[in-house]
Amino acid sequence: MSELKGDRIAVLIDADNAQPSIIEGLLMEIAKFGIAHVKRIYGDWTLPDLKGWKEVLLQYSIQPIQQFRYTTGKNATDSAMIIDAMDLLYTKNFDAFAIVSSDSDFTKLASRIREAGLITYGFGEKKTPEPFVAACDKFIYTEVLRTKDDEDTNLVIRKKSTSDLKQDTKLVTMLRNAVEMSSDDGGWAHLASVGSSIAKRSPEFDPRNYGYKKLGELITAIRLFDTDERLIGSGPSKAIYLRDKRDKRKKNGE
Repeated sequence: MSELKGDRIAVLIDADNAQPSIIEGLLMEIAKFGIAHVKRIYGDWTLPDLKGWKEVLLQYSIQPIQQFRYTTGKNATDSAMIIDAMDLLYTKNFDAFAIVSSDSDFTKLASRIREAGLITYGFGEKKTPEPFVAACDKFIYTEVLRTKDDEDTNLVIRKKSTSDLKQDTKLVTMLRNAVEMSSDDGGWAHLASVGSSIAKRSPEFDPRNYGYKKLGELITAIRLFDTDERLIGSGPSKAIYLRDKRDKRKKNGE
């Protein structure tokens, strides 16, 4: 039986601001959230710049939308993509949109989709302007979708050391605040609750941005928190709890 969620997702790709090398990882990531009922990619396919994309469109069943560049310096692709997105939004046939671009021009579109009560997933490189990132419910940097044998090795994310993680003030503050907000009277916080707290405030957060597959692995690597595994009910399943090592309360919650 398929484990795919029932969410119907419209995937819209800005070919001018995305790389074909991410497509496999991109579609696998989208499959975690739902089913891609529409997959469209926008660009001027008469130009040689998009040759790399042409080679993967048939393989992944992505529909190319032709948009000529009528004048130099004007991005007609963005306009066509936004118009199409609004048309799809008004059909009310979708639960979410995935906007694949590093262009800030899609900030208002992401906000408009959220205003309509739909989820907006953003995908773009780390150069993506913060307003677009913040306008999405969840934003995933495409660098994490690349493989280690990617041709452009500069865009492949490497695992950060404990020292590097501790020196990342923004990361440390974010994790500590999330643990504190999710903690019980003893200072212990359920790992899942910590992850949810972070997601609500930082749509771009992803442990893979630091080279770790899961939040638990990142927590272990940064070495700023005590961890405790607890059995769930009478079964074999366990839940992970964590507490800031600066917390002086005893392990029993006193």
